[in-house]
Amino acid sequence: MSAANGKPDNLAAAVTEVSERMSVLVREEIELAKAEVAQKASSLARGAAAIAAGALFGFFALIFGLLAAAWGINQAIGSEWIGFIIVFAVFGALGVGAAGFALRMFKVATPPTPTMAIDEAKKIRETVTSGSEGG
Repeated sequence: MSAANGKPDNLAAAVTEVSERMSVLVREEIELAKAEVAQKASSLARGAAAIAAGALFGFFALIFGLLAAAWGINQAIGSEWIGFIIVFAVFGALGVGAAGFALRMFKVATPPTPTMAIDEAKKIRETVTSGSEGG
């Protein structure tokens, strides 16, 4: 450094060094971000696999539970098929109810237009046009 003005002797060398260090810093930050994203993606994949396995086991448990209920009804009534017909009818009614609910929800949501946002945009346009006419 020059003692007279406190500036480095070679300003170009200092700028080059700062530039190189910034470049290294940016590269290291990018590598860190890549490593973080890879770690999080791996964690999400393991979580998704665990959810899928749990859903599969839950599905099989539901099937065996329904079979047990049907066989229990059969045993209580003394018939071989009535329990299965009752379980089938209950799930059929639930399916029809769910389908009816879904149809009502689709009718309410169709078409998916943002009416409140459109109304606000019209009000803003009216305000702007009336303000520009008056001023």
